[in-house]
Amino acid sequence: MKPMNELLSATGTTIFTVMSALAVQHGAINLGQGFPDYDGPPDVLKAAADALMDGRNQYPPMTGVPELRQAVAAANKRFYGIEVDPNAEVVVTSGATEAITASLMAVLNPGDEVVLIEPLYDTYVPTVKLLGAIPRIVRLSPPKWELPRAELAAAFGPKTKAILFNTPMNPTGKVFTAAELAFIADLVTRHDCYAICDEVYEHLTYDGWKHIPLMTLPGMRERSLRIGSAGKTFNLTGWKVGYVTCDRALQPNVAKAHQNLTFTTPPNLQRAVAVGLAKDDAYFASLGAELAARRDILAAGLTELGFHVLPAMGSYFVTADIRSIGFTGDDVAFCRTLTEEAKVTAIPVTAFYAGENPPNHYARFAFCKNESVLREALARIGAWMQARRAAQRVAG
Repeated sequence: MKPMNELLSATGTTIFTVMSALAVQHGAINLGQGFPDYDGPPDVLKAAADALMDGRNQYPPMTGVPELRQAVAAANKRFYGIEVDPNAEVVVTSGATEAITASLMAVLNPGDEVVLIEPLYDTYVPTVKLLGAIPRIVRLSPPKWELPRAELAAAFGPKTKAILFNTPMNPTGKVFTAAELAFIADLVTRHDCYAICDEVYEHLTYDGWKHIPLMTLPGMRERSLRIGSAGKTFNLTGWKVGYVTCDRALQPNVAKAHQNLTFTTPPNLQRAVAVGLAKDDAYFASLGAELAARRDILAAGLTELGFHVLPAMGSYFVTADIRSIGFTGDDVAFCRTLTEEAKVTAIPVTAFYAGENPPNHYARFAFCKNESVLREALARIGAWMQARRAAQRVAG
């Protein structure tokens, strides 16, 4: 038979699926995949259940039900002062991953170049390549993950059509600073290109850090495609409801891409997310406070066990240096060993790199879990480390 698509055939199963399956196989606590082990707000859940029974279960409008488009526009104004026309500048998608794909489809032609910042979400590079475009990758370096300005500027050129980046950033926990965003905005303007902004963790920031949408910077309103996620904001990752906010000149192409990907998103979930986005300020303020407490439990516990833990200013994740506990293998071996022997699962950070020779001594742990789960995971890791030391003493 003739060969299938070469890029997809060469692409492995996502590391999140692999490690989650390994966690199930070994009865491990899953601190790998970034999903909470607690449910979303009861009023949002009830709104979805009620909407399911109100007789409106046929195809909703392709760009999203009016209630959700209006809620997305209102949230942009409320949190960031961005004026948005809900009828011409919002597209609701089946999750943020689809939103990213639709946004790339909206602006790219084969042969265009896209600047990407790694470590990065593992769908970015395959999607860019599937569209016939060329990724130009710029690497951030631990432990501070500062933007390498000379390297970023060098990645832009005559064929650059867009930059795609994530802030707050998975897996690093980095929140891009105002100065870094201004530098990116200047490059986008000078090279007359677009910015696709993956901002799914926009409300999950800590220690006084605040998310700044690139769209709020001078000249970026018409060039930015801003992506949000109900899954991350309301602890409902399985709902797969995302949204793109963009200029009215860009919206038709985003909508056409969405039309050819999923066409619509379940209407009851859309109406429930609209309820969620209208929640009071206390809810959104509580997101960061509650997750910061969970982050601190995990980070302090790992530090006490001997790990060097990198700072995390946003997202669901902390990153730990596995060399600091004397582990001599790479991150893949560590995460597999930790799952099989300690019964705790993490993600190897090399999964977030597409370039050559990535740092291979970091593991990512998700802290969006109940406190009891985090403490049990730490206890298991501690017992595993003690057993390894005892075995090494006997062997030595």
